[in-house]
Amino acid sequence: MAAGVTTSERVSTYCALCVSRCGAIATVEEGRFVRLDPDPSHPTGQALCAKGRAAPELVYHRDRLKYPLKRTRPKGDPDPGWRRIGWDEALELTASRLRALAAESGPESVAFSLVSPSTSASDDSMAWVERLMRTFGSPNLVGAMELCGWGRYFATGYTFGAPVPGRYLPDLENAGCILFWGYNPNHARLSHATATIAAQKRGARLVVVDPRRTEPARRADAWLQVRPGTDAALALGIAGVMIERGWFDEPFIREWTNGPLLVRSDTGRLLTEADLSEGGDPGRYVAWDRAGRPAIYDPARGRYEVDSADLALFGEHALETPTGSVRCRTAFDLTAARCRAYTPARVESITGVERGEVEHAARLLWEARPLAYYAWSGVEMQTNSTQIARAIAQLSVLTGSFDAQGGNVLFPAVPTPGVGIEGPPPPERPAVGLGVAERPLGPARWGFATTDELYRGIIDRKPYAVRGLVGFGANLLLSHGDVLRGREALAALDFYVHADLFMNPTSELADVVLPVASGFEREALKLGFEVSPEAQSLVQLRRPVAAPPGEARSDTEIVFDLAVGLGLGDHFWEGNIDAAYRHQLAPSGLSLDWLRDHPEGARVALETRYRKFADEVDGVPLGFNTPTRKIELYSETLLAHGYPPLPEYHEPLVGPASRPDLVERYPLILTCTKHTLFCESQHRALPSLRRKAMDPEVELHPSAAAKRGIAAGDWVSIETPDGSVRARARLNDALRPNVVCGQHGWWQPCPDVGAPGYEPFSPDGANYNLMIGNGAIDPISGSVPHRAYLCEIRSAEYPRDR
Repeated sequence: MAAGVTTSERVSTYCALCVSRCGAIATVEEGRFVRLDPDPSHPTGQALCAKGRAAPELVYHRDRLKYPLKRTRPKGDPDPGWRRIGWDEALELTASRLRALAAESGPESVAFSLVSPSTSASDDSMAWVERLMRTFGSPNLVGAMELCGWGRYFATGYTFGAPVPGRYLPDLENAGCILFWGYNPNHARLSHATATIAAQKRGARLVVVDPRRTEPARRADAWLQVRPGTDAALALGIAGVMIERGWFDEPFIREWTNGPLLVRSDTGRLLTEADLSEGGDPGRYVAWDRAGRPAIYDPARGRYEVDSADLALFGEHALETPTGSVRCRTAFDLTAARCRAYTPARVESITGVERGEVEHAARLLWEARPLAYYAWSGVEMQTNSTQIARAIAQLSVLTGSFDAQGGNVLFPAVPTPGVGIEGPPPPERPAVGLGVAERPLGPARWGFATTDELYRGIIDRKPYAVRGLVGFGANLLLSHGDVLRGREALAALDFYVHADLFMNPTSELADVVLPVASGFEREALKLGFEVSPEAQSLVQLRRPVAAPPGEARSDTEIVFDLAVGLGLGDHFWEGNIDAAYRHQLAPSGLSLDWLRDHPEGARVALETRYRKFADEVDGVPLGFNTPTRKIELYSETLLAHGYPPLPEYHEPLVGPASRPDLVERYPLILTCTKHTLFCESQHRALPSLRRKAMDPEVELHPSAAAKRGIAAGDWVSIETPDGSVRARARLNDALRPNVVCGQHGWWQPCPDVGAPGYEPFSPDGANYNLMIGNGAIDPISGSVPHRAYLCEIRSAEYPRDR
């Protein structure tokens, strides 16, 4: 190489910092990663956000964890006395302590925590963390499911028997109408943002429901500025207009929902054949033929004894049973009555959305169908999150767009084993997850624990003692409510090991801290990129574009090494990650070695099929994974556990209507939003990002500010019934005067730009979650109301010694 000539390499990759997984080109000069740019040839590479462009700053930040550390002082000591140790000692100490806890108190006494893959690179290792947890024998993964995923993945399972819209994603390329509810793809998933713009250019209509006028809201054909926490009333009202005007797909409702089934007025249960006659089958249900007689539905065959076109959707009927006459209504008649009760006028009085906008949105959803929708944490962080998710799902059902081209579609996937759920068969009496007793239909049903349940297990030892925690990147004390109780709980653990890129307020309470390689410093296998059929066909082995600092290792390496140390190596290929990757790739026929030589990845031929629920096996339609094998507008499962079987509106548990005793002191409605420059509690130490957002802010309407003598840029105190923090006032005349919007995740300093850090456990700090408790939560999921609470804003000087 001639003197003065530098070597430069451009590597095909993707950014792993959030759920968007944007296709990118990494530039490496003289062995140093210097730049990340979008890769338009990649199915998710049309754009790259500021966080992705700041990737080199993250990789080379001086505060990165580089070596395993061991605590040498008690957790009450302000100085943990961290001592550098080697990996062998760290892994042996961790494995021995975890084995001891399992032997003494059962494997359930050890919980696992994982930062959300929506806002981190944990997607690389999530399946392996789940595999480790299950083979170890713990049923408790603290993965923020109650805050980020419940509505998309599990609440709608009680409607569709499937994760909608979490896996049945919006087919934006073919949608006629797009509905974003509590979701801003410009901040959360750039691939959805760019696809939406393209869809609008070809004529698709856009409806956005959000208290803030986001960028998508500015471009929308209808922006519904809902009062935070009242989303279910709005969804029910829109559905009511659609049903009242006949704007619904009657053949789809008859054939593929449980709308025609009869519901007993006395018990609320679905009428069965056994109710009608001695010896009748209790597993067969009863509908009403429009000719005026009962019609039997057999879910085992997925068919009625009459043509579905002859089924009545409306009406009340009296049927004779061996015990007397029973009055029944069709499930769809009950659904319609519930929705019609939320007239546009009533919706306006509850939500603040004008009645004309309610009717306009209903017309758009129907006339511009097929409808593709996505709802995210804006409606998941609420005390009525389960019912909100089901109410919104009804709108998709009414349009008949489910799994149809342009609707919400389960895109084809590259065949691969489910490595997260593989493992040894469960024991005869598997450990019961935290929260199963209180919320049997909530996250614990699928192995997820909420932080409220975790803290109770540690502090109160209920339903059993939680003594250990294995954490992968989850900064619980900045990302979840009830912060002070959380700090008490983590300090009380017998053993806590935490793996992360940086030390943070949560990891500071650990006994052992392990340094993690960033997504740009480690290899990872990605089979499919979710957002479209084209994206799903791509398999990519992401190549490291920089060396990890010091002795940092990938989460996957840590999982495999720890598994071997725990004696679980036979489930982890004895620590051989390449063997595990080959196992994942085997059904696809792709070669690991080939992928390693081709960082751009490989495309696997996949066929997109629609309306897969109508496919037949031996003459029986597949239907849906629900008790009736239909989309369940009316859920007997919820009813059997004491919950409303139909979507229902409840005021936020801490809101102006439900808590009038608090309104005089806390007259404002508090919500929050994801910051476009940061991933939750990360990245505020990166200079290029922090320069654009030096301090935490709270948005409020100019009239609310003027009433309180607050000017733009003033330091203010945000006060709720649970606590207070400080932020700078930002005036936003697009907000409603009684709504304010905060930010969470603030703690890191950035000395390079003179930006301070913030004490995470003090009212003089900026930890949003100090203001949100676990006293008022969704009864089914345990979801916490970060997006709909009460507060007051007061002018406040910031302490001089900040």
